[in-house]
Amino acid sequence: MTRLSRRRRLAAVAVIALFAAAGSACSSSAEGPTDGGAYLVWDPYPQFADDSEWVTLLKKCGTSAGVTVERTGYDTTDLTNKALLAAQQGNSPDVLIVDNPVISTLAEAGALTTTDETKLDVSGMEANLLSAGQRDGKTYGVPIGANTLALYYNKDVLTAAGVDPATIKDWTSLTTALTRVKAAGKKGITFSAIGTEEGSFQFLPWFWGSGAQLTSLDSAQAVSALTLWTDWLKQGHAPNSVINNTQTTSWQEFATGEYAFAENGTWQLANAEKLGFTYGIVPIPASAGGPAPAPTGGEFVSIPVQRNTGRYATSQKLVACLTSADNLLTTDSTLSYVAPVGAVQERQVAADPKLKVWVEAVRSAKGRTGDNLGTKYPKISEPLWTAVQAALSGGKSPREALTAAQAAATTR
Repeated sequence: MTRLSRRRRLAAVAVIALFAAAGSACSSSAEGPTDGGAYLVWDPYPQFADDSEWVTLLKKCGTSAGVTVERTGYDTTDLTNKALLAAQQGNSPDVLIVDNPVISTLAEAGALTTTDETKLDVSGMEANLLSAGQRDGKTYGVPIGANTLALYYNKDVLTAAGVDPATIKDWTSLTTALTRVKAAGKKGITFSAIGTEEGSFQFLPWFWGSGAQLTSLDSAQAVSALTLWTDWLKQGHAPNSVINNTQTTSWQEFATGEYAFAENGTWQLANAEKLGFTYGIVPIPASAGGPAPAPTGGEFVSIPVQRNTGRYATSQKLVACLTSADNLLTTDSTLSYVAPVGAVQERQVAADPKLKVWVEAVRSAKGRTGDNLGTKYPKISEPLWTAVQAALSGGKSPREALTAAQAAATTR
């Protein structure tokens, strides 16, 4: 495409409202690459200092490629905005690591190279994880790892209620367990249904687990998923606080020891070890049984478009190093991610059997921008979380809320 048309596309895409789960504040600024030996890497891990394992790996990969790596860690949203601006100004970093839903935004803006252009091998990556970085048949990066959602449970609460977690295979058996827990005088399940992307993220396993599709928010299957959640509130199986809960505050509720279940992710594993009770994990069940497809979190390593295309060969070496099997194993342990490669996943489980359920959940997971939705996803997600809020608050029935959501998504 011409430079003018690419700049116009970048300017248009830059105004899209972006979403993502993220870390904390960011560090220093950085200028775009020159023709010198230093290669710039931008990542969404500002929590990692220069002496961390992550930065040590970046420098090691730079040494292997014969270059110096200069790394800057940004808050996720800040990183996305900076990446769009840098692409518009023609001074993008050599390697960019971003939250997987952002890939579609940057690809639509013409800011990223494809893996075919830069000869990146993605053949070993799990297809369901790779799909989050694909658009119109092209792949725009390599997943560095994934996290997703499952159900943590309090073993003491379930034992007192006479519930065997192994029996929880579908929505009926889960609701039966919640009924027994309530009868035993304990609380059922907590989750996040806040009116943000977190709310959509947590609702999607139930939405997809019903057989619903994001292109049809008002389907009978979608209504059944939202009815499940609203019925739980009406029956006292879930607290009214879920309407305002983030994933952090719902975890804090679970940590009190009063709840049988909490929907949350791999990122809580370290906190789970600090709980004052014995916990376990089961996959979120689909309506008719089996694990529900949960949305994937995690980042992609991509190579932005450069004026000097001669830099791509070295950038390719850096990305290949960062996503090699041995480095994925180390990095994903540090980030509490499940690796995007089957063989590495098996090594993770061998090292820590508690990861088995997470590997199973990731293998069933879906990218939010998958099914070629790309940048359409934010236009669907906001009406979806609005519908969840309306139904849980009692403002509308699940069918009314989702009918309004579909109408809103269609007109955006």
